[in-house]
Amino acid sequence: MDRTGDPLAVLNQIYTEYVTAAAPFKAQAVCSEGCDFCCTHYGPLDVTTLEGLVIYHWMLKRPKKLRRDLMKAVTRNRKRKLQGEAAVCPFLNRKGKCRIYAIRPFSCRQLYSLERCGGQGPVVSRQAVALARETVSRLQALDESGYSGHLTYILDLLDREDLRTLYLKGRLNPGAIHGLGRRYGLRINASKTKTRL
Repeated sequence: MDRTGDPLAVLNQIYTEYVTAAAPFKAQAVCSEGCDFCCTHYGPLDVTTLEGLVIYHWMLKRPKKLRRDLMKAVTRNRKRKLQGEAAVCPFLNRKGKCRIYAIRPFSCRQLYSLERCGGQGPVVSRQAVALARETVSRLQALDESGYSGHLTYILDLLDREDLRTLYLKGRLNPGAIHGLGRRYGLRINASKTKTRL
């Protein structure tokens, strides 16, 4: 984690810079409130450990019943992903709205479509895709003592006190998460080649 400044402030700055830079490409997007195609049908929900930590702390602050329900949804999603099945985002409520919209990870922030989604998925501009790749690299560099992978895998890592403590101390220790990392296919952010565990 970047210790030279507030990592969460830098995280939000990276998000803001992406939104500003991507605005011309998204100007003709057809997405609207209540559209949840990307949340239910399309693409990986990859995050960095830092992004996962923001969501993990948010979950801990929810009322007990909601927190329990969210953890069940996260566990169901993780099990389905491990079985290679498509899985609805665990943070989508019954009305198709995102519970974590204000703190959603970059993998969600970058999604949009220039045409109504159907079987082919979203239609985006090449420039926006290139910009998103650059942004992912910046997020991984910010979170250099962390990992990247599917949101529910990262949340499982953070829910393990020993691994969360290592991460919060800024200690990259692939050996400590080797089994979990291999099972989940987590990537080490500090590695220039983004080594998969």
